[in-house]
Amino acid sequence: MLDDLNHAIDWQAEDAAHHFHPFTDHKELHQQGVRVITSAEGVYIHDSQGNRIMDGMAGLWCVAAGYGRAELVEAAASQMRRLPYYNAFFKTTTEPTVLLAKKLASIAPAGFEHVFFACSGSEAVDSALRTARVYWQTLGKPEKKIFIGREYGYHGSTTLGASAGGMKDMHRQAGDLPNFAHVLPPYWYGKGGQMSPEEFGLYAAREVEKKILELGPEHVAGFIGEPIQGAGGVIIPPETYWPEINRICRQYDILLIADEVICGYGRTGRMFGTDYFGIKPDMMTTAKGLTSGYVPLSALFLNNRVADVLINEAGEYFHGFTYSGHPVSCAVALKNIEILETERLVETATAKGALLREKLNEAIGDLPIVGEIRGVGLIGAIELTADKRTRKFFAKNGRVGALCRDHCIANGLMMRATRDTMLFSPPLIISEEEVARFAAMAKTAFEQTLRDVRDEVAE
Repeated sequence: MLDDLNHAIDWQAEDAAHHFHPFTDHKELHQQGVRVITSAEGVYIHDSQGNRIMDGMAGLWCVAAGYGRAELVEAAASQMRRLPYYNAFFKTTTEPTVLLAKKLASIAPAGFEHVFFACSGSEAVDSALRTARVYWQTLGKPEKKIFIGREYGYHGSTTLGASAGGMKDMHRQAGDLPNFAHVLPPYWYGKGGQMSPEEFGLYAAREVEKKILELGPEHVAGFIGEPIQGAGGVIIPPETYWPEINRICRQYDILLIADEVICGYGRTGRMFGTDYFGIKPDMMTTAKGLTSGYVPLSALFLNNRVADVLINEAGEYFHGFTYSGHPVSCAVALKNIEILETERLVETATAKGALLREKLNEAIGDLPIVGEIRGVGLIGAIELTADKRTRKFFAKNGRVGALCRDHCIANGLMMRATRDTMLFSPPLIISEEEVARFAAMAKTAFEQTLRDVRDEVAE
């Protein structure tokens, strides 16, 4: 049907007329025209203009198993034929829901035996924040309701999630709720000054402690943080950061919420970013890689500390969604995790990521515009800088990143720009040959970017 429509519909015009996009300047989009993605396979997407683009962002960090996996399509179709939907209300469940909850408990860090399902990372975060307040109310401490997040943190687009996150534009446009506070992120390249990464990691963690003491531990419900701050610029904390956060949350009796929406399901070379950094959370929010993006699903993991109180003392849990534990989504997630395990995509992400960073360093590391190439597993970032010796940024933050992003796409490589930081997160199935091609396309795009701004760059 779509093949027939392709010749009859002006997709750009119809999109502009009727489709309101997320995170978009619509006036600008309507002037430029939208890119219509028509098909995909492996690590490549195709658009309606005939362009083949390597998806260096795995969609939005999520297509871990790659595009065109017939096994995931069949898992969905098979479940739809048997039972396309039923809810988890009315004291009911479905078989895929139970099987997925059991499987997730088996791959989670120790102490996580219960999972609450929703549809998106935003909903998982919203659920975690609400659950934290229920937990403290049940324990007779309703005054513990403030959450501490971080600048550049991203925890979704619900009002609760946006308030917990540290994206200033989201706060400016829609406002944020009371009882949220934000502290310095562990962003050594941009915020570390003359400190070593190790010194700065401790300094940034103790900014959380400082904020807790300022607010009063008796008023703070939890601290929420991504193991690696993805949308904020792939901010990888120094190794001293998370151990100190663990100590602080334990000392002041603060719930620690690890937002694993991007890091979860193999992105860091471990099943969870929590595993990689040794984080000791009370809750974990996950989504994206759970189904490789094929269908919507998220999972909030509850540590026994939290789950036991909710199960035995809280009474009815007044929270949930129509599609919580959707059987089709759960069936796809089970098959996706099977793929991750049988093809060893989690374990091989470490070596593939190291190879990608090596190839990028060879291709662009010496360019004066490239300040740092960093990464863990198959998630990473490239800092664009006006002076790499002093880590000086360009005058108008975001302009050079946008130029570089456009050059990347024009050369067949999808990357994302956050400020003047280029982000990458390819599907976990990427091959060594594709890694080399990724670096070659990046080389062309970054050299073109350098030519555009050479007068602004210190040689």
